[in-house]
Amino acid sequence: MDKVELLSPAGDLERLKVTLLYGADAVYIGGEKYSLRANANNFSLAEIREGCLFAHKLGKRVHLTLNIVFHNEDMEEVEDYIHEVVDCGIDAFIVSDPFIISYIKSHFPQVEVHLSTQNSTSNYKAVEYFQEEGVDRVVLARELSKKQIQEIVEKSKIDIEVFIHGAMCTCFSGRCALSNYVTNRDANRGGCAQVCRFQFQTTEEKDFTMALKDMNMAEYIEDLIEIGVKSFKVEGRMRSLYYLATVIGTYRAIIDSHYDHTLTEEKMKVFQERLDRVANRETSTHYFMKKADYTDQYYSGRGELSNQDYLGQVISYHDDLLKFYERNYFEVGDLIEVFTPAGDHISFVVSELYDEKMNPEMVARHPDQIYYLKQHFDVSIPEYSMLRILKRKED
Repeated sequence: MDKVELLSPAGDLERLKVTLLYGADAVYIGGEKYSLRANANNFSLAEIREGCLFAHKLGKRVHLTLNIVFHNEDMEEVEDYIHEVVDCGIDAFIVSDPFIISYIKSHFPQVEVHLSTQNSTSNYKAVEYFQEEGVDRVVLARELSKKQIQEIVEKSKIDIEVFIHGAMCTCFSGRCALSNYVTNRDANRGGCAQVCRFQFQTTEEKDFTMALKDMNMAEYIEDLIEIGVKSFKVEGRMRSLYYLATVIGTYRAIIDSHYDHTLTEEKMKVFQERLDRVANRETSTHYFMKKADYTDQYYSGRGELSNQDYLGQVISYHDDLLKFYERNYFEVGDLIEVFTPAGDHISFVVSELYDEKMNPEMVARHPDQIYYLKQHFDVSIPEYSMLRILKRKED
């Protein structure tokens, strides 16, 4: 039996490489045109080609978003652009426009077409319709219950993809116009200003927000696999390398533990703690087990504290010297952890710390500065391994 696909976001080439190394089976990216994340760095044609070559060497895939709501002026160059990105080697398009679906399937039948969640597909009849139109996979709306997803999977003969982690839209995905009215930025053409996360002052002089908590489906991964979902999608093309490495690495471990029958309650507790610590918002399963209610949403007093767990990114490891870029403050005596793309997690107390010139230090306090840790590890610690705090020495 084939394993379920783990699909990661990638806002730039470095994120693409990191998420694939940390266990994603595929990545979805946006080009410099027609993407719903206009504020992300996005990919030039040269970067798309490089990303595809990197992924294919690992036996993995690249999906390209082409999912804005197309207006007349958007149609002038889209056909040429499709030709260009297919030539770069992409494996699938994520789309919602009927013409774009038809054009890709008639000109490039070797490239898959996935119907975007922007289409808010919520029933099996719609899935059947798009299958007849040539769509290879449907990304369901994020507002569905377990029962609804299961019925769609059972009555469809097409791959189904669902979101399992990340930010949620206050409105149905693809149906929001708040940003257009409040900031004159079109949410459905890549300009979402996330107005639903604004804090508004009421007549009672209290702040009010419409923001939803993030999605976290970790505890229901086994249910979704048993239902027959084919792809698990993580939201977050603008998230940090540390966030993506943690989230993708954790879901990789959950999925693999399911298939090798080692997913215990104790392991699941550890996985959930890692996901909780990397987040700066509270999380919920939203619609999956019940109708969403006030417990899935913020109303007032919402806080999004910057995460300080991330300490550094490894550059190299030789002769017991760990070279890394420092990201957040830590000091000798702290209990920290290094985790690798291979899934190793090793904790230790910092005993020897050096600056770039190998001068002894007691504290690392300068973000982006290069430091060294003197520490022996029994496993390889490759580039893109990450450091995080577990416990401060004064705690």
